[in-house]
Amino acid sequence: MYALHEFFNNVVSNLRTFQVRDLIDILVISFVFYELFVFARKSRAGQLVRGLVLLLVCFALAYLLELRTVRWLLNNFLQVGFIAAVVLFQPELRRALERLGQNTNWAGLFNWRRSDPSLRSVWQSAVVAICDAAEQLSDTRTGALMVLERNNDLEEIIRTGTPLSANVIPEMLGTIFYEGTPLHDGAVIIRDGRIVAAGCVLPLSNNLEMGKDMGTRHRAGLGMSENSDAIVVVVSEETGIISLAKNGVLIRRLDRQNLFNLLQEEIIPPESETEQKKETPWARLFSKKGGADRHAESKTH
Repeated sequence: MYALHEFFNNVVSNLRTFQVRDLIDILVISFVFYELFVFARKSRAGQLVRGLVLLLVCFALAYLLELRTVRWLLNNFLQVGFIAAVVLFQPELRRALERLGQNTNWAGLFNWRRSDPSLRSVWQSAVVAICDAAEQLSDTRTGALMVLERNNDLEEIIRTGTPLSANVIPEMLGTIFYEGTPLHDGAVIIRDGRIVAAGCVLPLSNNLEMGKDMGTRHRAGLGMSENSDAIVVVVSEETGIISLAKNGVLIRRLDRQNLFNLLQEEIIPPESETEQKKETPWARLFSKKGGADRHAESKTH
């Protein structure tokens, strides 16, 4: 039990020399572990993470009880297990790093494209056209997938489709998504209030909570919102239900007015200079509202 006694002596010794920077160090590590646990719960790798935590607990007990053989075995296993964990968690780690880099609070620091005042009127017209088109497509049960680019650049997604340069009007969207056209199966990308590509391929979501009544189109829309800050409007071909995907959340059963309200809040730039200053990247970074949803959203059923 000498190791246990030495451990407590070290704890007491460290408490005597405890300083503010030590508190900051503890808070940072606590935050990192908290994010790791949240990441584990939201990903399919959660069970593997819990297994690794159990091995770490066993290793700590073996160290305290001086079980040399068990400690040697676990020590060698953990060295190999760390590399194996990186390989096994590669998709989840990649997605987590992408989400960190695509956080709107940080992405906005290097993006001034949305500050153009003329974009407000362009987006206003585009939002009205998108809502009109979504309503018409819903009535005819024509499937549609419309991606509205925000801060994150979607150039890689645009390259998967056919480049266009067209105004956003209901007739154009109706023609693109008409079942007889070559581009009706893919997604339309709308940048700065204009259609820049059609027939684009979107990343699919791995969300296991999606209902059975939602097919590939909904999974693609949700996947796009998980991998970027884009707003995705989805019209179901089977049911005609209008949905909106944002930040990995799918809001379903929208009518034209609800869709318009959501798009107006998320897409249309602020009108006055005062509002623009409030919405600058630096203001969002230190604002309590920065990066958070400003309206209640229900998760996928």
